[in-house]
Amino acid sequence: MTHPILIIGAGQAGVQTAEALRAGGFEGPITLLGDEPHGPYHRPPLSKAWLAGEMDAAQLVMRAPEMLARKNIELRTNAKVTAIDRSAKSVTLADGSTLPYSGLVLATGSTPRTLPLPGGNAHGVLALRSRDDASAIAERMAVCIERQLPLVVIGGGFIGLEVAATARKKGLAVTVLEAAPRLLGRVLAPMLSDWYAELHRGHGVQLVLGAQIAEIVTDHENQATGVRLKDGTLYPAGLVVVGIGVNANDELARSAGLECERGIVVDACGRTSDGSIVAAGDCTARRLSDGSLLRLESVQNATEQGKSAAAALLGQERPFTATPWFWSDQYDKKLQMAGLSMGAEHWAVRGDTASGSFTVYHYQGDKLIAADSINASKDHLQVRKLLDAGVSPTPQQAGDAGFDLNSLLAK
Repeated sequence: MTHPILIIGAGQAGVQTAEALRAGGFEGPITLLGDEPHGPYHRPPLSKAWLAGEMDAAQLVMRAPEMLARKNIELRTNAKVTAIDRSAKSVTLADGSTLPYSGLVLATGSTPRTLPLPGGNAHGVLALRSRDDASAIAERMAVCIERQLPLVVIGGGFIGLEVAATARKKGLAVTVLEAAPRLLGRVLAPMLSDWYAELHRGHGVQLVLGAQIAEIVTDHENQATGVRLKDGTLYPAGLVVVGIGVNANDELARSAGLECERGIVVDACGRTSDGSIVAAGDCTARRLSDGSLLRLESVQNATEQGKSAAAALLGQERPFTATPWFWSDQYDKKLQMAGLSMGAEHWAVRGDTASGSFTVYHYQGDKLIAADSINASKDHLQVRKLLDAGVSPTPQQAGDAGFDLNSLLAK
């Protein structure tokens, strides 16, 4: 390969792909193109420790430029790619310059969905995705604390609830408005949704489920001052944080004619519909053996897809097949999820929900498909082993804290 491998996106997936290429023996030039002014940084702390002011900028850094340089990986920040020319094997940057590639990695991430309502673009209506987003929210939180103004979070998903928990720790009055009848309804069992609702209410959060929002109310300077529901109820706000999900950043891929559907369509090895182009991370939708598409938004997915994408560019097969896992920190509770619980028909609980340390096991028929652990890391690691091995304890065994689930792996 005489031309470099270009990686569009300098986040978790992009960095992992670059390092995996070097580890795999690629000796040619590698260039990371990041469209932010910052080098690679960790995103999970943004809604928690960084937002709370418990982490400084140095701690947020994932890979310092000099660390990448030692591996002969060039990092270019403020480098926004505007087009891909597949026939010429080159990309165009916002400044009009072009760069050739022998292999191209799309690690473009995702963008928060916007609120398509009156006032949705007002000052003080913010979403959280980047370091600059988190800093803007933190600055506005400080103003709200000083002026004793409340925070309204729109969306009861992970980002919204993590921001709510952080805001309560800082002493803000918080209201969470969720359109669905329960929190985290797409990912958690009903009993766990209810448990999280009580957790937040117990910390002073006002939860409004089934909330139908009509508008963001603004003042004469277009500053958000509240959120009005369709029934007329007004919730005052000095800051509105919108957490209603994300869209995959697949615009470059679409414009270049790559197959896209809810993201850049890839196989288990990260290959796109162009043999010279791979993709990894939040921008992807993986085509499964049954033809369906799977979108995963997690550090693990970005890391493992990055390794698989690098292998594909090196002519190797490294499908990402491990059990997916995720986590969320809210207050002093750590949720660790293993597997995919969609389609679960019944559940078993190990431990005592009142104690705040327990695991919910998800079953489809007799098959264990996922488990969610609250402050129960040993259970989480154990269930990942069970899922990877395709071993399903009975619901009775899973729910019996005295039964050694590891004994099933020894058979």
